[in-house]
Amino acid sequence: MVMHDVTAVKVLTPPCLELRFDDGSIGVVDIASIIGTFDGVFAPLSDASYFRTVRVAPELGTIVWPNGADLCPDVLYDCVIRNAATTPS
Repeated sequence: MVMHDVTAVKVLTPPCLELRFDDGSIGVVDIASIIGTFDGVFAPLSDASYFRTVRVAPELGTIVWPNGADLCPDVLYDCVIRNAATTPS
């Protein structure tokens, strides 16, 4: 299994992000659809201003927020690929 790193992130309308991966794939991910509810370490992400503090952590190959919240890059990549497969051309 090939793992892909996130190389760029752009905040759209929270909770959506546009992500770019090391293989050139680009897509939109709705973070709420991945985490379900904004509780625990993800609670601050429910605030749009805080959500916008997301950045790429190259050493981890994924996105992170200042409180240490992060998401598995493989899960993010699967969402991008799945969304691309279901988006009409």
